[in-house]
Amino acid sequence: MESKPSVSPSSFVDQQVFPGDVVLDLSKMTNQTIKLGGGLRQDGDVISVMKAGKLRFSKPNKYWVESSHKRYVPSAGDNVLGIVVDAKADNFLVDIKGPMLAFLPVLAFEGGTRRNIPKFEMGTLLYVRVVKANTGMNPELSCMDASGKAAEYGPLKDGFMFESSTGLSRMLLSTPTCPVLETLGKKLAFEIAVGLNGRVWVNATSPSITVLVANTIMQTESLSPAQQKIKVENLLQRLQ
Repeated sequence: MESKPSVSPSSFVDQQVFPGDVVLDLSKMTNQTIKLGGGLRQDGDVISVMKAGKLRFSKPNKYWVESSHKRYVPSAGDNVLGIVVDAKADNFLVDIKGPMLAFLPVLAFEGGTRRNIPKFEMGTLLYVRVVKANTGMNPELSCMDASGKAAEYGPLKDGFMFESSTGLSRMLLSTPTCPVLETLGKKLAFEIAVGLNGRVWVNATSPSITVLVANTIMQTESLSPAQQKIKVENLLQRLQ
C-alpha cells in the first residue's frame, strides 16, 4: 500500500511549480479554511497546479500560482481594470484581457436601479471586481464591494493606463508595499489603480509626473527589490 507523500504548504511557497504538482494536502491541514486563486484546482484532498509559475501565499489563507503572462485568466475576487466596448439593455460588455468579454450588469452599482443606470462611453476605463468566473462562460463583474458599497470601484478619469504582465500587477499589489511604489510615493504625489489582469492606471497633478511614474514602474519589473530602490532613487535625483 502506497503512502501519500507529506505536502507542507510552506515548502512550495515562492517556488517554481508546474502543472500536475501537488502543493497542498488538505487532510494534513485540519481546521484550516483556504482560498484558491488562479492556477490551482482541488482534487479530493489535494490541491494541484494547473499552470507553470510561482506558488504565492497571502495572509490569512489565499494561495495562487503567479505567472508573468500577458493573457489574463479571470478568477472570482480579482480586482481588474476593464474597458467598456459595448452597452446592452442589461449589461455593459467589458474587455478585461481575458479569453472572453465580461458582463457588467447595469444594476451592479451601489444603489443601482433602472432609473439611474450609469452611462459610459465606449472606451471608458473602469476599476471593477470579478464576481463570477467559470470556464467557457463570460465572467461577471461588479462595481461594488462584498457589502454592496461602491468603495474604490467605478470609472477612472484622466490619467494614463498602460498594459503590463500579470506578474508585474501582483508585484505592485504585494504586501509590504513594493520598493518602486514606496520610493516613488516618498517624493511624488500620484494616484494608482492596479488590475490583476495586467493593467495599471496612474494619475498625477502634471502629465510629466504621470509619465515618469508609469515609465519607472515598467522599467523595474525584472529587477530585485534592492535594484528597484536604486533605480527609482537614481531617476528621482535627475528631477532635482
